[in-house]
Amino acid sequence: MNREITRCAWCCDNGVNQNYHDEEWGVPLHDDRMQFEYLSLEVLQCGLNWTMMLNKREIFRQCFDDFDFDKVAFYDEKRMHKILETPGMIRSPRKVNAIINNAACFRKIRAEYGSFDVWLWGFTGGKTHIYRKHQQGESESKNELSDRIAAELKKRGFKYLGSVTVYSHLQACGIINDHSPDCFRYRELLDMADVEFD
Repeated sequence: MNREITRCAWCCDNGVNQNYHDEEWGVPLHDDRMQFEYLSLEVLQCGLNWTMMLNKREIFRQCFDDFDFDKVAFYDEKRMHKILETPGMIRSPRKVNAIINNAACFRKIRAEYGSFDVWLWGFTGGKTHIYRKHQQGESESKNELSDRIAAELKKRGFKYLGSVTVYSHLQACGIINDHSPDCFRYRELLDMADVEFD
Protein backbone atom coordinates (compact mmCIF):
# COMPACT_ATOMS: atom_id res chain seq x y z
CA MET A 1 0.00 0.00 0.00
CA ASN A 2 1.37 3.43 -0.99
CA ARG A 3 1.64 5.94 1.81
CA GLU A 4 0.41 9.41 0.84
CA ILE A 5 3.20 11.97 0.67
CA THR A 6 2.74 15.12 2.77
CA ARG A 7 3.88 18.39 1.21
CA CYS A 8 3.79 22.07 2.07
CA ALA A 9 0.23 23.30 1.46
CA TRP A 10 1.23 26.03 -1.04
CA CYS A 11 2.59 23.65 -3.66
CA CYS A 12 -0.08 20.98 -4.08
CA ASP A 13 -1.17 21.67 -7.67
CA ASN A 14 0.16 18.48 -9.31
CA GLY A 15 1.97 20.85 -11.66
CA VAL A 16 4.83 23.37 -11.85
CA ASN A 17 4.62 24.49 -8.21
CA GLN A 18 4.72 20.92 -6.93
CA ASN A 19 7.64 20.00 -9.19
CA TYR A 20 9.54 23.10 -8.09
CA HIS A 21 8.81 22.32 -4.43
CA ASP A 22 9.85 18.67 -4.72
CA GLU A 23 13.00 19.23 -6.76
CA GLU A 24 14.39 22.70 -6.03
CA TRP A 25 12.81 24.79 -3.27
CA GLY A 26 14.99 24.87 -0.20
CA VAL A 27 17.80 22.69 -1.54
CA PRO A 28 21.13 24.18 -0.35
CA LEU A 29 22.38 25.91 -3.49
CA HIS A 30 26.08 26.50 -4.19
CA ASP A 31 26.09 27.43 -7.87
CA ASP A 32 26.49 31.05 -8.92
CA ARG A 33 24.59 30.78 -12.20
CA MET A 34 21.61 29.30 -10.41
CA GLN A 35 21.88 31.90 -7.65
CA PHE A 36 21.62 34.58 -10.34
CA GLU A 37 18.70 32.82 -11.98
CA TYR A 38 16.81 32.59 -8.68
CA LEU A 39 17.51 36.24 -7.87
CA SER A 40 16.32 37.28 -11.33
CA LEU A 41 13.12 35.24 -11.01
CA GLU A 42 12.44 37.09 -7.76
CA VAL A 43 12.93 40.42 -9.55
CA LEU A 44 10.56 39.40 -12.32
CA GLN A 45 7.99 38.12 -9.82
CA CYS A 46 7.56 41.46 -8.00
CA GLY A 47 3.83 42.26 -8.08
CA LEU A 48 3.01 39.04 -9.94
CA ASN A 49 2.54 35.41 -8.90
CA TRP A 50 5.13 32.67 -8.63
CA THR A 51 3.21 30.21 -10.80
CA MET A 52 3.55 32.62 -13.71
CA MET A 53 7.32 32.80 -13.14
CA LEU A 54 7.65 29.03 -13.26
CA ASN A 55 5.49 28.78 -16.37
CA LYS A 56 7.58 31.43 -18.14
CA ARG A 57 10.94 30.17 -16.91
CA GLU A 58 12.12 28.84 -20.28
CA ILE A 59 11.21 32.15 -21.93
CA PHE A 60 13.29 33.96 -19.30
CA ARG A 61 16.22 31.60 -19.86
CA GLN A 62 16.10 32.29 -23.59
CA CYS A 63 15.92 36.05 -23.04
CA PHE A 64 18.85 36.16 -20.61
CA ASP A 65 21.27 33.62 -22.15
CA ASP A 66 20.37 31.00 -19.53
CA PHE A 67 21.09 33.65 -16.87
CA ASP A 68 24.77 33.88 -17.76
CA PHE A 69 25.64 36.94 -15.65
CA ASP A 70 28.87 37.49 -17.60
CA LYS A 71 26.80 38.06 -20.74
CA VAL A 72 23.79 39.78 -19.17
CA ALA A 73 25.97 42.44 -17.53
CA PHE A 74 26.91 43.77 -20.96
CA TYR A 75 23.49 43.85 -22.61
CA ASP A 76 22.86 47.12 -24.43
CA GLU A 77 19.63 48.96 -25.17
CA LYS A 78 19.15 47.06 -28.42
CA ARG A 79 19.29 43.75 -26.55
CA MET A 80 16.93 45.08 -23.90
CA HIS A 81 14.35 45.98 -26.56
CA LYS A 82 14.73 42.53 -28.12
CA ILE A 83 13.99 40.95 -24.73
CA LEU A 84 10.90 43.09 -24.25
CA GLU A 85 9.59 42.10 -27.68
CA THR A 86 9.97 38.36 -27.02
CA PRO A 87 6.57 36.60 -27.10
CA GLY A 88 5.46 35.67 -23.59
CA MET A 89 8.04 37.89 -21.89
CA ILE A 90 7.05 40.20 -19.04
CA ARG A 91 7.16 43.62 -20.66
CA SER A 92 8.64 45.64 -17.84
CA PRO A 93 11.62 47.78 -18.89
CA ARG A 94 12.39 48.47 -15.22
CA LYS A 95 12.63 44.79 -14.34
CA VAL A 96 14.73 43.93 -17.39
CA ASN A 97 17.02 46.87 -16.66
CA ALA A 98 17.26 45.76 -13.03
CA ILE A 99 18.40 42.27 -14.06
CA ILE A 100 21.07 43.74 -16.37
CA ASN A 101 22.20 46.08 -13.59
CA ASN A 102 22.19 43.24 -11.04
CA ALA A 103 24.36 41.09 -13.29
CA ALA A 104 27.06 43.77 -13.18
CA CYS A 105 26.74 44.04 -9.39
CA PHE A 106 26.80 40.24 -9.11
CA ARG A 107 30.11 40.14 -11.03
CA LYS A 108 31.64 42.68 -8.66
CA ILE A 109 30.81 40.50 -5.65
CA ARG A 110 32.34 37.52 -7.44
CA ALA A 111 35.50 39.54 -8.15
CA GLU A 112 35.75 40.49 -4.47
CA TYR A 113 34.83 37.17 -2.83
CA GLY A 114 35.58 34.57 -5.49
CA SER A 115 31.90 33.69 -5.80
CA PHE A 116 28.50 35.13 -4.96
CA ASP A 117 27.75 31.89 -3.16
CA VAL A 118 30.62 32.39 -0.69
CA TRP A 119 29.45 35.95 -0.01
CA LEU A 120 25.78 35.04 0.51
CA TRP A 121 26.29 31.95 2.65
CA GLY A 122 28.80 33.93 4.70
CA PHE A 123 25.88 35.71 6.39
CA THR A 124 24.99 32.44 8.16
CA GLY A 125 28.46 30.92 8.38
CA GLY A 126 27.43 28.37 5.78
CA LYS A 127 24.51 27.12 7.89
CA THR A 128 20.86 26.61 6.95
CA HIS A 129 18.57 28.37 9.40
CA ILE A 130 15.36 26.90 10.76
CA TYR A 131 13.10 29.21 12.74
CA ARG A 132 11.28 27.51 15.59
CA LYS A 133 8.36 29.93 15.44
CA HIS A 134 7.72 28.86 11.84
CA GLN A 135 7.44 25.30 13.04
CA GLN A 136 4.84 26.48 15.55
CA GLY A 137 2.66 27.88 12.78
CA GLU A 138 3.93 31.46 12.70
CA SER A 139 4.95 32.77 9.32
CA GLU A 140 6.76 35.86 8.10
CA SER A 141 7.73 37.41 4.82
CA LYS A 142 11.02 38.93 6.02
CA ASN A 143 13.28 38.88 9.05
CA GLU A 144 16.47 40.32 10.49
CA LEU A 145 18.63 38.18 8.20
CA SER A 146 16.82 39.23 5.02
CA ASP A 147 16.89 42.86 6.24
CA ARG A 148 20.69 42.73 6.60
CA ILE A 149 21.27 41.07 3.23
CA ALA A 150 18.84 43.37 1.42
CA ALA A 151 20.56 46.43 2.90
CA GLU A 152 23.95 45.14 1.78
CA LEU A 153 22.65 44.36 -1.72
CA LYS A 154 21.20 47.87 -1.99
CA LYS A 155 24.50 49.38 -0.87
CA ARG A 156 26.19 47.39 -3.62
CA GLY A 157 23.80 48.75 -6.26
CA PHE A 158 21.32 45.88 -6.70
CA LYS A 159 17.74 46.78 -7.65
CA TYR A 160 14.32 45.20 -6.93
CA LEU A 161 15.77 43.17 -4.06
CA GLY A 162 14.15 44.42 -0.86
CA SER A 163 13.88 42.39 2.31
CA VAL A 164 10.70 40.50 1.32
CA THR A 165 12.19 39.51 -2.03
CA VAL A 166 15.49 38.53 -0.43
CA TYR A 167 13.65 36.40 2.14
CA SER A 168 12.01 34.48 -0.72
CA HIS A 169 15.43 33.97 -2.26
CA LEU A 170 16.85 32.65 1.02
CA GLN A 171 13.99 30.14 1.18
CA ALA A 172 14.59 29.08 -2.42
CA CYS A 173 18.35 28.58 -2.13
CA GLY A 174 18.23 26.70 1.17
CA ILE A 175 19.68 29.30 3.52
CA ILE A 176 16.31 29.20 5.28
CA ASN A 177 14.49 25.85 5.45
CA ASP A 178 10.83 26.90 5.51
CA HIS A 179 9.32 23.55 4.61
CA SER A 180 6.57 22.51 6.98
CA PRO A 181 7.92 20.06 9.59
CA ASP A 182 5.49 17.41 8.31
CA CYS A 183 6.55 17.92 4.67
CA PHE A 184 8.57 15.02 3.27
CA ARG A 185 11.23 17.46 2.00
CA TYR A 186 11.83 19.01 5.42
CA ARG A 187 13.69 16.01 6.80
CA GLU A 188 15.42 15.24 3.50
CA LEU A 189 16.85 18.76 3.37
CA LEU A 190 17.96 18.64 7.01
CA ASP A 191 20.19 15.73 6.02
CA MET A 192 21.79 17.85 3.24
CA ALA A 193 22.65 20.86 5.38
CA ASP A 194 24.62 22.14 8.35
CA VAL A 195 21.62 23.34 10.33
CA GLU A 196 21.16 26.01 12.97
CA PHE A 197 17.89 26.49 14.88
CA ASP A 198 16.84 30.03 15.80
